[in-house]
Amino acid sequence: MTAAPATATATARRHTVVDSPYGPLTLVATDGVLSALYMTDQRHRPPEETFGVPDPEPFGETIQQLTEYFAGHRTTFDLPLNLAGTPFQRSVWAELLRIPYGETRTYGELAEELGKPGASRAVGLANGKNPVGIIVPCHRVIGASGSLTGYGGGLDRKQRLLAFESGGSADGPQALF
Repeated sequence: MTAAPATATATARRHTVVDSPYGPLTLVATDGVLSALYMTDQRHRPPEETFGVPDPEPFGETIQQLTEYFAGHRTTFDLPLNLAGTPFQRSVWAELLRIPYGETRTYGELAEELGKPGASRAVGLANGKNPVGIIVPCHRVIGASGSLTGYGGGLDRKQRLLAFESGGSADGPQALF
């Protein structure tokens, strides 16, 4: 997975909505590159008027890889991303990409891996601002006690995604479309 540099001004935004076992997913592209994946009722979801015009064209590969993931045939994503955030947020999101499918890490472990052992709360805040859930797997981060804490898409979805990835969910494997 590659992350394209974020630009100060987005010139062209497009979006489409696809179905998933976890409800509709809104995909947003900035300048033709995936920049967001939002679930319904997601915390930090911006207003829909910021998503740009409806256009499924930029999302063919994203939809294909999500289909493979939800069918149980893909464990990593290989998509260019245009992630807008602070340097610290982007470093946290890059670290999320290193968490293997079916595994979890705590906020504290992520902070240590980033060389900032006292920054577990800051890691949690950056994790919560992840604009590309599922693909950048923020659902794989748990509390120090092993509890499911915070998830922009809701704790029920987080639990279901983790169960799916561990092979213990009725949600998979199945086709997305």
